[in-house]
Amino acid sequence: MIRKVEIERCSLTTSKPFDAIVVALHAAIGHLDMAECWRSTHRTHSVTELESTIQKALNKEGLIFFVSFDPGAIMRQGTGRDTPRIIRFVIGNPLIMKAMATHVPDAGSYAPVTILVDELSDGVHLSCDRMTSLLAPYGRSDALEVARNLDTTVEGLL
Repeated sequence: MIRKVEIERCSLTTSKPFDAIVVALHAAIGHLDMAECWRSTHRTHSVTELESTIQKALNKEGLIFFVSFDPGAIMRQGTGRDTPRIIRFVIGNPLIMKAMATHVPDAGSYAPVTILVDELSDGVHLSCDRMTSLLAPYGRSDALEVARNLDTTVEGLL
């Protein structure tokens, strides 16, 4: 089966320096030892234990940093230039993903969320795809409510 999904992208442009944006995002997102989190996930015997491990790492908005990628480094390779600068942050909350995937299992394909920080000639762009647009085709209001809250949180972070 092929399902068509129309994606809404939230983007904003700032004149703040790229490095300042990257540092601010890192500072604003909770951090967790991901290897330990996955080990803990497999050895915990209760939802409460797992939730406790995750809750300790959440920032005030309820988000955790998973990983970042630097596609700009690959694009700069061999050019002798220091641009383009692009960083992809993967952030989210496993408990939010669980709440969405309980109703729409495909939510596991979309969560955690990606924030793209891209330095262009007109400024630094911060972008993310709205979870509500990704889950809308499934028609599950319970998952969409969780997705709406996640979108609001991520867009507030931007």
